[in-house]
Amino acid sequence: MLPYAAYLRVYEPLTAFPEPERTLWTAYADSRRRPRRIHALRAEHREAALRLAAFPPEPVPERESRNAYVRRSADMIYVCPWETRLRSWLAFDRFQATLPAGVAEAFVPRAVAEHAEQEFGRWKAAGRSLRPHILSSTWHVPLAWFAAFGRTERCLLLGEPPRAERKSATCFGENPGRGPATAAVTRTLIYVTAMPEARRRVAAALRIVRDNLGEGTGETTALAAGHVEALGRWLDGFHPRALVELDYGGLVHLLDDLTLRADDSVGELEVALEAMERGEAELAVAMYKRLLARWRPVRALESAN
Repeated sequence: MLPYAAYLRVYEPLTAFPEPERTLWTAYADSRRRPRRIHALRAEHREAALRLAAFPPEPVPERESRNAYVRRSADMIYVCPWETRLRSWLAFDRFQATLPAGVAEAFVPRAVAEHAEQEFGRWKAAGRSLRPHILSSTWHVPLAWFAAFGRTERCLLLGEPPRAERKSATCFGENPGRGPATAAVTRTLIYVTAMPEARRRVAAALRIVRDNLGEGTGETTALAAGHVEALGRWLDGFHPRALVELDYGGLVHLLDDLTLRADDSVGELEVALEAMERGEAELAVAMYKRLLARWRPVRALESAN
């Protein structure tokens, strides 16, 4: 059972990586032994489960992952490193911040937590990047993430396509030739866009949200300016020719086929923002409420028995 999480990923062109990383990722992209996209989430989850099930648990791996997601488009190779160690440090920091010290120690012994903190401190002291290529969100997709995409950039697969249709299923970009790859057995909903488009859309959304919703927080302002601004800053840290991907990840297993086909969260947010800009408050509120109503039942499952 995979985590009920969605992912926002940035794939950078090989030219964005310094040597020797560039050479390593080039060889990796052509390797037959690397986890293919449809197996990547399962492979990463298995590694994490084995670490956490150990005694004592290992919240952060001792070495950084050498795996990555790979896309090919227009004869270019794009790479999104897993960066499991960095993401684990950041997630462990958030985990500890949400619990009293005594409760946190029930999950991870203090000595193990202190070791992870010391290692992370050395990482930061060395001036290493704290900007992962992958953001994750459990039990929902943050509304700000939808702002980076257009409704025509959507790709939905609900299982293995019929043989006659496999060559036209172009979602994953792992084929060695031109264009995206043939889809394999999977169930997924993703959006992919170019970095310039993502930045333009997020900047426009930020301006509209600031003018109409201010800087508030909470569910009534789930698209608060701070959320959109943070997304914009994250995107600005990557190569201008990168690709941006929204992956519903494990959330697709909480939604039936009919619900996934009907999901138009990106389009509804787009309509809501356009209505705000035109001063059509009723339409903007209607679209906004529709978005919240769609995701509220999914988020509620986090506390279901």
